Amino acid sequence: MSASESSAQVAGLLHRYLVSLDDERLDDAWTAGLFTEDAVVAFPVSRHEGADGMAEYHRSALSAFAATQHLGSPAVVDVDGDRAVFRANLISTHVHHPRHTPPEGDLPPLFATGTFVNGEARRTARGWRLSLLAFRLLWADGSPPPAR
Repeated sequence: MSASESSAQVAGLLHRYLVSLDDERLDDAWTAGLFTEDAVVAFPVSRHEGADGMAEYHRSALSAFAATQHLGSPAVVDVDGDRAVFRANLISTHVHHPRHTPPEGDLPPLFATGTFVNGEARRTARGWRLSLLAFRLLWADGSPPPAR
């Protein structure tokens, strides 16, 4: 497999991850198709380590919102053998549950963020998988949901 084919596969993993957050079933099959067993996902407010519990971690975080939309830029990927590093930009729009917006609550309907995404991937026996996703907040508009 050429470096450009590997690069495209790694970029595809990131894009599949982002799209899947918005409307797909996040379960163990989802985790196995995207992540290594020792994967780390690190957001500014929390992190998860390991494939075990990865889907539940994401489902729990996303349940704070009525809906989300994650729009990622094309990833810049550098492949070195069986490892790759990448970077992309991300704009995430989060729709608050009605209980948090007027007339019941006092939050604006949307919470949007601009984020840098840095990551790593490894070639495994099952193909390329994400081993690290690290999100760094650049800007935010609106308010996050109240703590549970």
